[in-house]
Amino acid sequence: MNDLPEKTKVGIVGGGPAGSLLAYLLHLEGIESIILELRTREHVLSRVRAGVIEYGSGEVLREAGLGDRMRREGFVHDGVNLAFADTLLHIDFKRLTGKHVIIYGQTELQKDLYDAIDGAGIILIDEADDIDLHDVDTGSPRITYIRHGVEHELICDFIAGCDGVHGTARDHVPASIQETFERLYPFVWVGLLTPTPPVNDELIYANHPDGFALCSMRNENLSRYYVQGMAEDTPDDWPDDRFWEALETRLPEQVASRLITAASIEKLVTPLRSWVSEPLRHGRLFLAGDAAHIVPPTGAKGLNLAISDVVYLARAFASYFTTGSETGLDEYSDRALARVWKAVRFSWWMTSTMHRFPGVSNDFDRRLQQTELEYLFSSEAAQKSMAENYVGLPL
Repeated sequence: MNDLPEKTKVGIVGGGPAGSLLAYLLHLEGIESIILELRTREHVLSRVRAGVIEYGSGEVLREAGLGDRMRREGFVHDGVNLAFADTLLHIDFKRLTGKHVIIYGQTELQKDLYDAIDGAGIILIDEADDIDLHDVDTGSPRITYIRHGVEHELICDFIAGCDGVHGTARDHVPASIQETFERLYPFVWVGLLTPTPPVNDELIYANHPDGFALCSMRNENLSRYYVQGMAEDTPDDWPDDRFWEALETRLPEQVASRLITAASIEKLVTPLRSWVSEPLRHGRLFLAGDAAHIVPPTGAKGLNLAISDVVYLARAFASYFTTGSETGLDEYSDRALARVWKAVRFSWWMTSTMHRFPGVSNDFDRRLQQTELEYLFSSEAAQKSMAENYVGLPL
């Protein structure tokens, strides 16, 4: 790519799912955009991420023509299972809400998005170093970057910051108007990928005196399991034998007896964090996805929030470029954040309910957690509330 473009309607910083989907949704509306990505495509596809697609997110992808492979290869789950006190409870999404979720890895979705943007002729400039934003509070914001040693400038009508929590876009929202909210959780998830059939055909979330566990899957012969570890743990602290023993202990006997173990393919440690930065707009800069908010993976909301953000943003841009109305742009931050905070609440609730908190010796707190689970296991109303949030609130 020798002659790089110098102008576009929407400059998108970040080529992960949020940026790629935004570019494709804009393309469907006839709006030109250019994506700038720091990493190579290979690096982006190597990132390990969750893959629970909410019902509404699945509808968005299907309506955009991005759902064919997801439909063929994804797993439709009509519910999830909660394990507590050696009892397994099935939360029946289909019966309680009429909806489902789809298990489809984020890496697979990113492959589909790359294919779609390539097919549409959307320009994605990877290996764009030293990305910086300028004049975002004027009518002609600019992005400068260096690619293969050569400095470039991209003039835009608008900029979308989709570059994740470690990106630079958020730094251009002035500190005087920026407010952040954060909660750090005092434990990690230790994840193991193994070439074995899943222990169950739907996800299992387990609360046990020793800590949390999760049974998930990639396909019929590839399973991903997680157990709760200490905040300072590293993968080296969890050899396979220790991991399998902990997982088996934390599952109900009826599930543990079906567990097939094998040497791990990969092992990782994931810290848990709730974090929101407000507002999502400054001038002609708009933030979306992990650039503006992070949720713990317990509620399976991170990817889905990125999708809802860019859906709102694409609609707002489409309204502006077709009618000249700025109403959608003016309302974007408040609208997106209203949904974000509902997902933050649900993710916090799932995390607080299913994990053991180290250092908490307060019997009152432990009994409250126990009572919360007992109520959930006995109340269809509580189960319906969980199901509604898990399958996804309306976009």
